[in-house]
Parts: sequence; C-alpha cells; structure tokens
Amino acid sequence: MAKNKQKSYYDQLKAEILAFLSVNLEKPYTLQDLFTHYDVKNKQEKALYGMLIEDLLQEGKVHQIDKGKYTVDVNANAIIGRLDHVNPRFGFIRYDDTKPDIWVSSDDLKGAIDGDLVKATTYGEFYRKGDNPEGCIIEIIERGRKEIVGKIQNFGNYALVKPDHKNLYDDIFIPKDKINGATKDDLVIAKIIEYPTNIQQGIGEVIEILGKSGDNNAEMHAILAEFGLPIRFDKTIEDEAAAISEVIAEEEIKKRRDFRNILTFTIDPHDAKDFDDALSFKILDNKNYEIGVHIADVTHYVKEGTKLEEEALNRATSVYLVDRTIPMLPEKLSNNLCSLRPNEDKLTFSAVFEMTHDGRVVNEWFGRTIIHSDKRFSYEEAQDVLENLENDVLNPNPEPNEIVDKYQFPLHTLNHLAKILKKERFRNGAINFETNEVKFKLDETGKPLGVVLKIRKDAHKLIEEFMLLANKKVAEFVFKLKHDTNTDGNTMVYRVHEPPNPEKLQNFANFAARFGYAIKTDSDKTLSNSMNKMMAEVEGTPVQNVLEQLAVRTMSKARYTTEPLGHFGLAFEHYSHFTSPIRRYPDMMAHRLLQHYLTASQKTKGTISQDDFEKKSKHSSDREKLAAEAERASIKYKQVEFMSLQERRTIYSGVVTGVTDFGIFVEITSTSCEGMVRLADLKDDFYEWDKANYRIVGKRTGRVINFGDTVKVTVKGTDLERRSMDLELFSVGDKAILSNASKKGGNESKRGGQAKNSSKRRGTPTDKNKGKRRRK
Repeated sequence: MAKNKQKSYYDQLKAEILAFLSVNLEKPYTLQDLFTHYDVKNKQEKALYGMLIEDLLQEGKVHQIDKGKYTVDVNANAIIGRLDHVNPRFGFIRYDDTKPDIWVSSDDLKGAIDGDLVKATTYGEFYRKGDNPEGCIIEIIERGRKEIVGKIQNFGNYALVKPDHKNLYDDIFIPKDKINGATKDDLVIAKIIEYPTNIQQGIGEVIEILGKSGDNNAEMHAILAEFGLPIRFDKTIEDEAAAISEVIAEEEIKKRRDFRNILTFTIDPHDAKDFDDALSFKILDNKNYEIGVHIADVTHYVKEGTKLEEEALNRATSVYLVDRTIPMLPEKLSNNLCSLRPNEDKLTFSAVFEMTHDGRVVNEWFGRTIIHSDKRFSYEEAQDVLENLENDVLNPNPEPNEIVDKYQFPLHTLNHLAKILKKERFRNGAINFETNEVKFKLDETGKPLGVVLKIRKDAHKLIEEFMLLANKKVAEFVFKLKHDTNTDGNTMVYRVHEPPNPEKLQNFANFAARFGYAIKTDSDKTLSNSMNKMMAEVEGTPVQNVLEQLAVRTMSKARYTTEPLGHFGLAFEHYSHFTSPIRRYPDMMAHRLLQHYLTASQKTKGTISQDDFEKKSKHSSDREKLAAEAERASIKYKQVEFMSLQERRTIYSGVVTGVTDFGIFVEITSTSCEGMVRLADLKDDFYEWDKANYRIVGKRTGRVINFGDTVKVTVKGTDLERRSMDLELFSVGDKAILSNASKKGGNESKRGGQAKNSSKRRGTPTDKNKGKRRRK
C-alpha cells in the first residue's frame, strides 16, 4: 500500500513538472529553475527532481536543448480542434467525437476566441476537470470568424461593440475613425482588424449598420450575420436568374416522360411559397398503383460553372428563421421556375413506383419528367379530406363534394400505403424522433403575440413517408448499379446517420432508468425498440420534451458524405437526399449524379471525382449546422421577447431541463421557453451540485431538486441581447421554495465547479495582471 501511494505521488509530481514545462514554452528551464519554482532546498528532494527529469527524458516527453536545459515537444501529443468557449472562465477544445473534449482555462487561450481552429496540448492524466483532460492552446491555426455582430456604445474618442454571440465575452474596441456613422444602440457588423490577446481587447471597424437594437429586421439580420449566413443576393446573381427563360421548349418536353394528364397535387404548409415536391396517383390495369414522386428539376436551370451554381454551393441550404426564409436560390427560381405551382407545366425529376395495395414496391423508374399540378393542398386541407370533412376551407365556392370526391380515394390510398411504409421502417429498427416544434404568431412588425406547438397529423406523415421512399430508392439504385456493373466510380452523395457513441448512449440509458424507462443497448434492434417504447410512454407527461430532446442529443448527427454508411435513425442501409433541391445543395448533387448514371455510357460511369463531391458534402454539412444554429437563435430570441411582454409576477408551470453548478434550467410548459434559476437566488438553503445524479441538494435541509422535476416559476428578468431569461423558483412539486431576486450572491463563488486559476497553480509567468487594457 505504501509503495502504491509513493508511486502515485511520484507520478503526480512528474505530471506536475510536465504540465509546468508545457505551459511555459517561452524558454527552456534548468533544474535550478525547477528548484526555485517548487521551493526545493534539501538534497533528497533535488535528487528526486533529477530522477523525474531523467524519466521524462527517457519517455520522450521532455527534451534537452542545451546542457542542463529542458523543454517539451508540444507537437508530440498535440491535437487540433475547435474552441468552444462555453463560459467566461473556461472553454473546450472539441476534436474527436469518440474522445472527451479538452478543458482549457480562459487564462490559457493564448488569444483564441470561440470558433477558432487551434492546436492544443494536455497537461497529463493527473490534471482533469471532471471527465475532461485539462490543457492549453499552443497555436491558433485558423480564425473562426473575421467579423463580429453586436450592439455599439459610443464614447468620446472611441466606441465598443458588445458581441451578440453568447460565447464571445469581451467587447471589441472601435477607434473613432472606424465607427463609420454608427450611433448608440445600433446593431452593427464589425470587421476584426486586430484579434484580442490575453492582455488587450480586439480592435475592429464598423462595416455595416443593421439597424437599431430591438428592431425585428435588425435583430434577424444580426442573427444571420452572427453565424456568417448571407442576408441578400448580389445583383449579379439576381440578374443571372432573371435572364433564365420561363418558356419550356418543345424539344425539352420530347426528352421527358409526360405526366401532365395524370392526377397530380402538392401538400405543403399553408404559408409555403415554394413547392419542390408533388405526388401523382394512377390506378393501373392490374389494380396496382402508380405513384410518382416528382421533384423540381433545379439542375435543369442551375448549370455548373454559373454564378448561380457557385452561390447555391456557397449557401448550401435555405435558412428558416421564425419570421422569414433566406432561400438558397433567388426568388425567380425558388418561387417561380422551380416551384411546382398548380395549373402550370413544370419540369421535374421523378421517382415513380408501382405499388401493391399491401405496400410492396414491385417496379421503379427514375428520370426527367414534365408535370401539371391539379391542386395545391395545405396540410390542413389534405387532413380535412383524410378525415372526410366537407369544409368550406377547401374552396370558397365548392361544388358539392368537389374536392372530396376527386381526391378522397387517392389521398386515403396514399395514407394507407404511407402507414404500411412507416410500420415497415419501425419493424426494421427505425427510431421515432418526433419532437415538439415551436411556432410563433407574429404581428406585422414581427412582435410575438403567441407561442404554439406544431402538431403533425397524417397529412404531414403521408408526404414524409413518400419522400423517405424516394430518397431511399434513389440511393439504393445508385449503390446497386455500382455493384451490378462492377465499377468503382459510382459516387453518390449519401445522407448518413451513424450509431450513437456507446458512452453517450449508456449515460442516457442510466438517466432514463431514473424515470423508470429501460433503454436496452444490446443491439441496434433492441435499442430502437426500447427507445420507441420510451417515446410512446412519455407522451403527454411533464418529462416528454426533456427526454425526447436528450434522446436526440445522444444520437450522432446526420451528415452528408460519399461513403454509404447507412442511416441508423431511419434503419436504411442506403439513403440520400433527392427530394428538396430548391433548398438543399446535396439534393442538386444527387440529381446530377443520378442523371449521369442514367445516361452515361459504361466508359464514362467512372469519371466522377469522389474527392470533389466529398468536399462539397462536408461543406454542406457545415452550412446545415450553421443554419440550424441560426434558426435556434431566432426562436430563442422570440421566446425571450415574448416572455418579456407578459404580465410580471405571473406564475408558470415548468420542468427542470438542466442542472449545473450555478443554476437550474427550467422550461415553461405553456410556451416551451427556457430560463435559468440561479442558485444564488435560492435563500432557503445552500444548494450543492450533484453532477452524477443530475440534481442539486440542500446542504442544511437535504432538499433535492432533480432533473425532470415539475416546478412553478416566475420571470425575474429577460435579456434580449443575450437571448436569456432569469427565473425565480416558486415551488418544486407541491413544496414552496424561498427565493430572493434582490439578494446578491455572496455564496456564488463558493459553489461547486468554479474553475481555479490553473495557470497560476503551475506558476505561469503571465498569471498576474491579466486584465485587458482598453485602448483609447
């Protein structure tokens, strides 16, 4: 036992020396320097330090530069990743989904800011923050952002821009001659001229004024700019789109399969402006059904090598904020030429299936077509037909049963087939990831009047199942073609969703077990069955949204790649995105590749560059992530704005959705708006964070507040700039909790999880006078 303790002390001291040399890279150090730093005076201790250095030399972790001078090769164990500066006190370097992120104190960022690509090293196994190794940044490889969006405040000879982004904590200094007309409370875009360092603010220049803080248009534009997303199209792009002819030439029609005389319709949201998919329905002589999934033929109009193509690739996706859509393509294309509007001939790319009444696909065909949509349904109108309601909503002046008579059998049959397809997916192991989606009622100025949850009914699911079928069959066709022709060149852009990380999955299973739900992880099939069972059982319970969202976060993120890795969530071996080329660039790539294989000769089937499509797939995945973050930011902004307009001291029911060392997150049930109750505001007890059990515990009373507990709260304050909301806790379950919004947190710094100054602990020379100077 004594030997083990001695070895542990020896190893820890060795790790301490390695950490000291890793963080102090400006010069090599001698043994005497170490003696001085660690206050080593007697011969026995000095000999021990000599042995430690010898061990580190033999292990290759320390190098001798000059005689008696030692340093570390930081590149030997360095990793490259992105900085996620989650807190003013620390951040994480995220570099590998299968490994824990590296915890970095804000003192050790070396001037890096959130989003930067950096090189970092760790201090060794004895330095950890929870489950994460601790380290420091040694090099900034690439800056993640060149511009900052925020609100400007003017002073005599300078101005400051306070960043909107929640992970940027320091103001940007704007010299007087770089303010460029911005005035107090303007939302601006500032170009970074000099990046911040550990001792000095960043310097910027105002390059665009978006409008006044609080103005809806300015705020939405600020969110787009914050995530590096475009606000408008350049004139050259608009002009190129405007020049495209709207006339469909007879020669083009002759090249295509003609569906204009077959019953065809679209089903979309009532406020949709672009319709990129349509369904056709026909009963064949053998009593089977011919069902066409017709997709706007965007690549007929957007040619490779054009500015339009370049812009579509750069954007890669349309962006959906709470009150607007920022399209991937100009309106001439997205809302006109490529929109499958009723009573107009439209060029399409189609997947046509012959199906039996029991849902089997017995024949399939892919190719370019022309259609003529007979009817534009909203989801509500289609649902009315499915429910066989004669409703004036269908048509202001209907003939008796006009819509119902014409579309009832096709819609009911498609719904019947869709339910069979869905049942088959779940039988094969698909997981039901239906989470609540927030929608706002807005007035003409964008002010939120109400928050509602979107409800998915059969009409939504009908369309979804046939889009899934088309995407799946296109991917299978190309993959099978590759093997049937024994070629290596049948590149395809797949939408893949890999199985979850086992550690994350086990953590979620342990968490769900606390609520009485068993998540079995023995195999993909048992996992999907148990997840679906849990999803069904939590429906309508207070913890439904919490568990559903956590389940989604546990899963791997879907992405685009040319590797056929399958789609875990859908239980498809091969899956692509083919059905939304108006709003997704990967669908345009899938269209081009499919057409190439349909028409190319055997000699040219292998002429596609997989590397090129892989790069475009990676870019599309990255842009999709940014668009999703912008959408969430706009929703969060409107949620906070909505709550700021409500009557003060209203008591709301909610659910605890997160527990941290400084507070608990609560989602208000009626509005799905999330805010924080700070531990410093709870005066009935001193609460400590029990991370392992997802709860906080009162030190004196033993009172426990768990993740998933039902609570009642009031709104203490809202901060639109940070898109955050502070709450006061009124009660947990039926037990009242005392809180005091006016009480200032004298205990806050004592709470668990507060970061220590790791650099100071290791004696970093720059650990003093860390305050950043303000340039004037």
